[in-house]
Amino acid sequence: MGLTYASGTAGVVWGMGVAFTANPDLRWPCFLAVGISGILSWVRHSVLHRGDALRMGWDTGTTNPFQIEVGLANLAWGLFAILAVLFSWGLAAYAAAFLVNGFYMAAVGIYKAIRSANGQQEWRTVFAAASWGVIMIIIGAAGMAALP
Repeated sequence: MGLTYASGTAGVVWGMGVAFTANPDLRWPCFLAVGISGILSWVRHSVLHRGDALRMGWDTGTTNPFQIEVGLANLAWGLFAILAVLFSWGLAAYAAAFLVNGFYMAAVGIYKAIRSANGQQEWRTVFAAASWGVIMIIIGAAGMAALP
């Protein structure tokens, strides 16, 4: 989890630093914030799912297929971001990777807010998911706005 936070934070800080320039270069921020974070999240949710389930309070003593599916979604956008960077797909692809991840995390934040309002989730998890989602959307939108 710590590695995911570290790579994500590095990518977001870098991304916010370049997103509003005349020619934003989101290549390496995308690699860190979406690519590496996505791959690490896949490892955590799908490969090391038992420990992750314990951390989230989801341990039912059996494998949770939904948790594996969430990990596979993380793998999908992580691979997309890494391939976009490795094959130089350009600003539109990097910005799209930020947007997809941001929309997902914003939706997670909304879901967590609903669960928190019903007393099923802690409010502190709402802020983390929602703020990550909003920041990723801002970076992605800034990248899209810079396209010719």
